[in-house]
Amino acid sequence: MLTAKQWFSNFWYSFPVQLFLLHFKKHQLVLLYWAILFATVGGSFMKMFGANSLFLAPEYLDTVNGIGTAMVGAAVGVFIMSWNITTFILFSKHIKFLATAKRPFVTYCLNNFVIPLSFLLYYLYKAICYGLYNELFSVSKIIELSLGFLLGFTLNGVVLFAYFFKANSSIAKRIKPILGKAYIAYIDNNKQAHITTPSELLKVKTYLLNIRKTALVRQVQHYNKLYIQTVFNRHHLASVVLIILAFFFLIGISFFLDNKFFQIPAAASITVFFAILISLFGALAYFLQNWSLPFTIIIFLLINALYTHQIIDPTNKAFGLNYTTATRPQYNDTAIQQLCTTAKVAADKATMLAILNRWKQQQTNSKPIIYFINVSGGGNRSAAFTMNVLQRLDSLTNGTLMQQTFMINGASGGMLGAAYYRELYLQKKLQKLKNINTPNYADDISKDMLNPIFSSLVARDIISPAQQFMWQGQTYLKDRAYAFEQKLNSNTHNYLNKSVGDYAQFESNATIPLMLYNAIVLQDARKMIISTQPISYMMQPFVDSTYSKAVPDAIDFTALFAQQNPLNLRLLTALRMNATFPYILPTVWLPTNPIIDVMDAGIKDNYGQENCVRFIANFEDWLVKNTSKVVLITIRDRKVGNWDNPYITNNLITAISKPATQLQYNIFKMQDYQQNETFSLLQNKMGKQLQKVVFQYAPTNQQNHAALSFHLTNTEKQLIHEDVNNTINTASFQQLLKQ
Repeated sequence: MLTAKQWFSNFWYSFPVQLFLLHFKKHQLVLLYWAILFATVGGSFMKMFGANSLFLAPEYLDTVNGIGTAMVGAAVGVFIMSWNITTFILFSKHIKFLATAKRPFVTYCLNNFVIPLSFLLYYLYKAICYGLYNELFSVSKIIELSLGFLLGFTLNGVVLFAYFFKANSSIAKRIKPILGKAYIAYIDNNKQAHITTPSELLKVKTYLLNIRKTALVRQVQHYNKLYIQTVFNRHHLASVVLIILAFFFLIGISFFLDNKFFQIPAAASITVFFAILISLFGALAYFLQNWSLPFTIIIFLLINALYTHQIIDPTNKAFGLNYTTATRPQYNDTAIQQLCTTAKVAADKATMLAILNRWKQQQTNSKPIIYFINVSGGGNRSAAFTMNVLQRLDSLTNGTLMQQTFMINGASGGMLGAAYYRELYLQKKLQKLKNINTPNYADDISKDMLNPIFSSLVARDIISPAQQFMWQGQTYLKDRAYAFEQKLNSNTHNYLNKSVGDYAQFESNATIPLMLYNAIVLQDARKMIISTQPISYMMQPFVDSTYSKAVPDAIDFTALFAQQNPLNLRLLTALRMNATFPYILPTVWLPTNPIIDVMDAGIKDNYGQENCVRFIANFEDWLVKNTSKVVLITIRDRKVGNWDNPYITNNLITAISKPATQLQYNIFKMQDYQQNETFSLLQNKMGKQLQKVVFQYAPTNQQNHAALSFHLTNTEKQLIHEDVNNTINTASFQQLLKQ
């Protein structure tokens, strides 16, 4: 009977416990991948972008199902096996006693269970809770998803361990002759240099022989180094084959991502990619030892040189724009000023006045109400909320909303919903659709787009960045931006698969509202405005005297790229440029001299009001004379001011990071302050003729606030739909109907 002290000693010096501690003593960088997975699943890493949903509710074929969770389970199995392989190789010199085991690597995996088992249990717990409370799945659905994950994980484990059982058999046959020399090496005192010595870093008394049985550690002093080295080297070779297969698996998948059957859940792609990264780290650390860091630096410098000299070109382009022209427009102050000369502004204003007059001719009153719709950024939550509000408004106004709306403008996700609704309205005008206010259209724009973005990021952007496609005669790379556009196109039933120019005549005739797509130039923070109509008057703040004295703070995209077929720009690309959140989607570089990059303009005007006020100021005289009211309809994904959530520093970390993060945290409030001021100044000038009605997504419980992501849970979709009729918005609907 063991005493408590003996039992604790055996437990403490058991191989699973000591191996767990060894991970924290050596090669802590490998644990970083586990930390990311735990934090992602737990919702503390990139939750605002919906990263946890990728793992906890993985979608396959546009739905969360057992096949998708099985793929994630198999990928987690690959990751765990890669982690076992890498640490087995790195810890070889500390676990030489495993050379005496019948199946060294399998025995190692069995004893290295603490972290993987903890993750599996944690994952299943979080996935079940997420499915029940966030996705509103039934118990039977939860069971299906859980069994799918476990089945995928188990099948993957069976295949991999079968491989290593076979590898062990082959290894045993090859090293049998060496085993016979072990005792000779042990008794030969003149060859002590060739005899193994126990590890000083790892003291082990017992190890798991199988699930139910432990065994005492056997001494290996009588085994010579040749035997030990051969045992582990054979396993290393067998292990590397698996990582190579995983690498080629991702490459293979990348060539078929356009087929929905090969669009595996993003969580699976990310996890397999992590497996490859771990194996690469292990290979560098094992084979290069102290030279691993210099080697990594050299590789980085080499890749940087290839990028600098444009031998490799991972940059994303605006699909449809011509990048092959011999001359590129200059991007400097002089060239920009030439785009908005007094004569050009006058001509462009005359063009827009003609469109305004055509709009008025289609109204039923001599002095109608004119609507300007501004929508905010906010990923899928804003897209869904915008669509729901527009459908509700159209129903309340008996289908006259779009007819009375002259311009739609905004940022990011809101523009996705608004563009889709405008297209549906156009299809109705063309008598191809009857009812555009059915819930299925709101469901369309709410569908996931995050999975294909991350899947493509791993399989194409990183692993295989060389695939191309053609649009309007131009060739472009397939990357996560392409995946985003294809998924958006699929979600909206191919309605948006057009060029911007396809809307030019409809907008010119005032058949549909004018739409402005916005991006921001990273080099100088100017706004890039995309429109089918010439809009040089939007390039600088409105002044009463002369335009030549105002500094342009915006660019007319169509005028700047007049020689690059600007109206050929794919509509989906214009929407993407309007929704390019950093890192989630790549910035778009444009063919100017020097080259410029653009991204989501929400950082400058997340609500679209800046453009709207500038437009109204330019055409104030016409609006006052020809309309009874000018009404700004603002649809935003957050409360006005959001005073309920001030920036609070309640711990040391937030106190230290406060100077760097408070501006980012308050950026949308700052926009509110500025835009309230400019609107007030214009309203003071125009009087009661200028009105603003605000609809806001403002859940009473902030814990239910949808993530700023291209993915929505079922709960979030339901709450967004319900929030359209909250107290604030009900009052806004009533206010609008009284106009």
